[in-house]
Amino acid sequence: MLLGQKRILVTGGAGFLGTHRCRRLLGQGHEILCVDNFSTGTRRNIEELLDNPLFELLRHNVTFPLFVEVDEIYNLACPASPIHYQFDPVQTTKTSVSGAINMLDLAKRLKIRILQASTSEVYGDPIVHPQPEDYWGNVNPISSHDEGKRCAETLFFDYYRQHKMSIKVARIFNTYGLNMRPDDGRVVSNFICQALLGEDLTVFGGGGQTRSFCYVTDLIDGLDRLMNSPENITGPINIGNPGEFTIRELAEKVIAITGSKSKIVDRPLPEDDPKQRQPNIELAEKLLGWRPSINLDEGLKRTVTYFEALLRAHGKPMIGDKRYQSATSTCLPLTHIG
Repeated sequence: MLLGQKRILVTGGAGFLGTHRCRRLLGQGHEILCVDNFSTGTRRNIEELLDNPLFELLRHNVTFPLFVEVDEIYNLACPASPIHYQFDPVQTTKTSVSGAINMLDLAKRLKIRILQASTSEVYGDPIVHPQPEDYWGNVNPISSHDEGKRCAETLFFDYYRQHKMSIKVARIFNTYGLNMRPDDGRVVSNFICQALLGEDLTVFGGGGQTRSFCYVTDLIDGLDRLMNSPENITGPINIGNPGEFTIRELAEKVIAITGSKSKIVDRPLPEDDPKQRQPNIELAEKLLGWRPSINLDEGLKRTVTYFEALLRAHGKPMIGDKRYQSATSTCLPLTHIG
């Protein structure tokens, strides 16, 4: 192994964030062990990496123990979009909790550093705005995703206190960009697919609820800085873009960027849908020197270009295509693209 080169385990490495994490680490000259059970990740995301001698793929479910030799762990394994984590909520909780225990036990045995990808969902439907790391949240205690991630954070800090381990915890806010699945149910991918296919864009509860959207390369840079920060910086640290937009504003931006004639239609607001979500990133700025650099308009343009190529490669007629007017299509039956 070359000087400075590490062998790094990335769980969920074939998922949206995991793919970008693997590529960045490979670009830095590290060896990567990508672990994924492909429940939500896709082989397509990592296909171009399979011939890289520094990249190794292991099909494995993190709810079972893993015995490998590595120098560092990024624990990114967990369904992140509502459609996926609500499909099998028991497995979602197992992935968050049992997965965290298994990865922490591995890091403990090897005496290595481990980073946990937590989520802004730990704040629930916040009554403090924007959300700082010392806010305890307003969470539905029977939500598998929210509570699973909160328990995982507890486990990380219990291992830190009890076993003096080197841990990092990142609270990730809404992230978007290349390698998202068109059927993952996240608002950015939903809107872009609907607009490109000429369908109505669906907002809920009038679309007045707010979100903050971080482009994926900015997010990965934040994780990079956190993992390589001094030992005493454990987190949790918010990683997200503090720019705040209503869901309706996002829909309008997507329609403008795609040039679609799609309309915005309203549906009833789902239960537990947060009314506001915006990170306070003062801690990331102070401790990591990190701040996102890509604004929403630029990030959406890049993401639209990605989805245009993806949908076209799978024969989906889109606005602007000659065969679009005579075709009937929908964004929902795209699961085979994932």
